[in-house]
Amino acid sequence: MNGILRRVAANGDFASVIRKGDRDRGALLILVSSRGRHVAGFERVLDFASGDYRWNAVGPAESAESTEVSAFVSGRERLDPDLWVLELDIAVPERFIAETIGSP
Repeated sequence: MNGILRRVAANGDFASVIRKGDRDRGALLILVSSRGRHVAGFERVLDFASGDYRWNAVGPAESAESTEVSAFVSGRERLDPDLWVLELDIAVPERFIAETIGSP
């Protein structure tokens, strides 16, 4: 998580921790936007078959209203009180997603 925050800041983009969860148990949800417009959401999940973590696309569709994104995050918080939520506002989100998360 800290690596993602540093990378975003180093590229001149904006990153913020929206919700702090449990350091050891919390799932990680990333909301990606560009100039305030929602682009995508991703959650880091454990692949039990390989034992590795992977990113799954989750949440509202691209260009969703902020109320829809907020409602999604609120629902996830109710299901996982340990959840971490990062919001990234990135000038070129497609490149960041491809380099960091891979193809959703």
